[in-house]
Amino acid sequence: MVKYIIKRLLLAILILFGVSVILYVLLRFMPSSYIEDQYLISHAQGGASPEEMREDLYLILANYGLEDDSFMGIVRGYFMWLGKFLQGDMGESFKYGKSVQAVISQYMWLSFGISFAALILEMIIAIPLGIKSAVNQYSKFDYVTTVLCMVGIAFPSFFLGNLFIKWFAVDLGWFETGGITSGVTPDQGFAYVLDFLWHLVLPMSVMVILSIGGLMRYTRTNTLEVLNADYIRTARAKGLSEGKVIYKHVFRNTMIPLVTQLSFTLPSLFGGAMITEQIFALPGIGQIAYNGLLAGDIFLAMGYNMFLAVLTVIGVLFADIMYAVVDPRVKLGG
Repeated sequence: MVKYIIKRLLLAILILFGVSVILYVLLRFMPSSYIEDQYLISHAQGGASPEEMREDLYLILANYGLEDDSFMGIVRGYFMWLGKFLQGDMGESFKYGKSVQAVISQYMWLSFGISFAALILEMIIAIPLGIKSAVNQYSKFDYVTTVLCMVGIAFPSFFLGNLFIKWFAVDLGWFETGGITSGVTPDQGFAYVLDFLWHLVLPMSVMVILSIGGLMRYTRTNTLEVLNADYIRTARAKGLSEGKVIYKHVFRNTMIPLVTQLSFTLPSLFGGAMITEQIFALPGIGQIAYNGLLAGDIFLAMGYNMFLAVLTVIGVLFADIMYAVVDPRVKLGG
């Protein structure tokens, strides 16, 4: 087990190195840069000549390794960034005026809370539906849930989000959109908590509805495969009740492929739902990173995407280890 984990960690380091190179090169070729844009705006009405402005801008960019867009300049800038990254410094967010670590740690917890609650609701609803649909294959229940799930999968998040805003916020007036509170301050205690949770109902509903379909169909497919296995027929032949067969034998073996899918939810838990947060104006890390990317905030975009890459690698490693927990027959090779 230890040898296997060490090998996977070494492979993860290699993967993260490759990801960081690709990300840095792509971000350096972005058409806009926050530093350049802000410098030109602030000095547009100044008395400096174009040559002096270029020299000043060059010196500012040189502090961050961004002054040279040639191949060797990008290589030098990358290793300058990498050296700081290995020391735990992701750089400075130009747009928000603080370190990238501070930006991520400040805004990711709202995204995590919403995503985690949505994930729990998704699992509570989707997994039992998937198992029941598989057990009652080709029944009316199976057809109805399949159609509803396909409809949910087909809806883009921006479409369903705007539809909910139109129905429940504009037409019915049940909810307010835009932010996480409606003027209630934290010192008002329980009223603030209720107002905060009420603002999250619509975005969480969108996230759950859009996610249920995929997990439900995945569970149904895996359950059908397990139901056709020889050991399930043997268990029924021994006289075990249908409930014991389903929830003791079928469900446990269905969990193995589900662990694979759920392992990839780790980046989404901390990384935020970028489109949903944008629609409902939630100050989560997804919207913050999106606004930073639009503004050309290179280090924030770099740090955010590397943060997601690290979470993805951790999630995959966690899934491999969980295989042995869910199914004792799985042995992690050395």
